[in-house]
Amino acid sequence: MRQTLDTVVGQSVRPAKWVIVDDGSTDATPQILAEYAARHDWIQIVTRQDRGHRAVGPGVVDAFYSGYAAIHPQDYEFVCKLDLDLRLPPRYFEILMKRMSDDPRIATCSGKAYLEEGGELIAERHGDETSLGMTKFYRVSCFEAIGGFVREVMWDGIDCHQCRMKGWVACSWDDPELRFVHLRPMGSSQDSIYTGRMRHGYGQYFMGTGFLFMAASALSRVNQKPYVLGSAAMLWGWLKAALQRKPRYDNPEFRRFLRAYQLRALVVGKARAVRDLTGRA
Repeated sequence: MRQTLDTVVGQSVRPAKWVIVDDGSTDATPQILAEYAARHDWIQIVTRQDRGHRAVGPGVVDAFYSGYAAIHPQDYEFVCKLDLDLRLPPRYFEILMKRMSDDPRIATCSGKAYLEEGGELIAERHGDETSLGMTKFYRVSCFEAIGGFVREVMWDGIDCHQCRMKGWVACSWDDPELRFVHLRPMGSSQDSIYTGRMRHGYGQYFMGTGFLFMAASALSRVNQKPYVLGSAAMLWGWLKAALQRKPRYDNPEFRRFLRAYQLRALVVGKARAVRDLTGRA
């Protein structure tokens, strides 16, 4: 957490306002946050009561909205949902704002996440057609227009597809100046990384992803740790939800749009499918 705090404080362009939500922490988090808030008047702490359990997806979005309620969104051009387990490069916010100002069609964007292993940076695998959930940088007008985040697992994929439905661009860039270190592996869980992978599979099911696309997605990750078993856990998460007839995202128009995009992506690849939708080279 201190690494995130220090790299945000050290940004070339600092946030006008940073609302940090303490979601019922029982460790030294409140004291550390109070220390930084005392030194920087643009940092505000919002404290929520401990719910007694981790609620990935809904809990993350609920925490975000606790912070969002503390501001007047119309006072700002950009908003960022930021996790406290990141180490950001010094010009991160400056570069994102510049690129969004240069291209008004960009609704949401981010850099790319890397893990540190043995002194080396290892890329977490994210498509260029999405902004990363741990650092969602948004144009406020676009965020409001899509209705914000859905309170469920896969909220950070649904929002990008909703942007494309409206003709906007969701993207991320793997430029050296936008690469940040993720201090906790993507898709991990308080129980195990396999639980996290199964949760991802369930989230894809909830969003409306078809089985063929889910199988192709799982297959594409067999060479990513944990090898093979991680992909199997993702696929089982989808299958288990389907067998149990779990509810899906209650937006038929969105699910039709998603299936059409995914079928196109299976034929021509995601990059070409996104280009066809956005008209960008």
